[in-house]
Amino acid sequence: MLTRDAAIDRYNAIRARLPQASGPAAWSSANNLGALAAEYDVFVFDAFGVLNVGATPITGAHARIQALQAMGKQTFVLTNAAGLTDAQTTAKFCALGLDFEALEVISSRQICLEGLKRSFDIRRWGVICPACGLPDLPGIEFVDLITAPDGLDDVDGIVLLSTTGLPDTWCDGLEVALRARPRPVVVGNPDLVAPRETGLSKEPGFYAHDLIDRLGIAPVFYGKPFANAFEAVERRLTPGFPAAKIAMIGDTLHTDILGAAARGWGTVLVTGHGLYRGANVDQLIEISGIVPNWVIPSI
Repeated sequence: MLTRDAAIDRYNAIRARLPQASGPAAWSSANNLGALAAEYDVFVFDAFGVLNVGATPITGAHARIQALQAMGKQTFVLTNAAGLTDAQTTAKFCALGLDFEALEVISSRQICLEGLKRSFDIRRWGVICPACGLPDLPGIEFVDLITAPDGLDDVDGIVLLSTTGLPDTWCDGLEVALRARPRPVVVGNPDLVAPRETGLSKEPGFYAHDLIDRLGIAPVFYGKPFANAFEAVERRLTPGFPAAKIAMIGDTLHTDILGAAARGWGTVLVTGHGLYRGANVDQLIEISGIVPNWVIPSI
């Protein structure tokens, strides 16, 4: 687990590696999303820290989504959780009592696998994804590097989908293998941390940026804050849909807010449950230079 201050410091340290965006000169505050419903037609929710904390749903999230849907608003989940299959992801939200159809849940895993098919000519990938199903793509072999770490020598690329439950030392072997034979590294979850019931877990993005520092490599990231995540939502909307009528609701400045601002979306920072719970949010915004349109404690 990582402390909040350490996570925030790390996000600020890697800021130059993330998309560039301009936001409003100042932000506004509201009690919840109800006050903003008239401003936007599409509401895109981050999951961790907005809808749930770990496996626990956030009180009122289900009712808010139902209210928005009853008003005719389109609702989506855009999550960087890449350790679950599409069916498992949809089932997770159903178990949390959240009313999302399968097409409304967009994960960075989906986006990553599309990227592997479209952008790489590699037929044997090593996958870091403990306790989750391997991807299934025609013509591509995936090797589970958790159960078969010796497979590192035999794969032509590395995919980081999940690091849940792994000790910090797991990445040492990967570093040695990449020094010996550099290969493409693809990251299906750019988050540095995720809020859990017991604290902040280190996510694939945390280790990917460590590898950048150590090896000077250039991983390919799929998920927020990178454009490929937001484009996946936009493709589900009417062509030419105005970006300013889309709201991204998230708990992290450097992923949810930054990436959405780079696309011209409206941005809503949720502070009561995730990374910034109990923090001086005004100070965090000032230090990061990433300014949301709105700040609310909960949806």
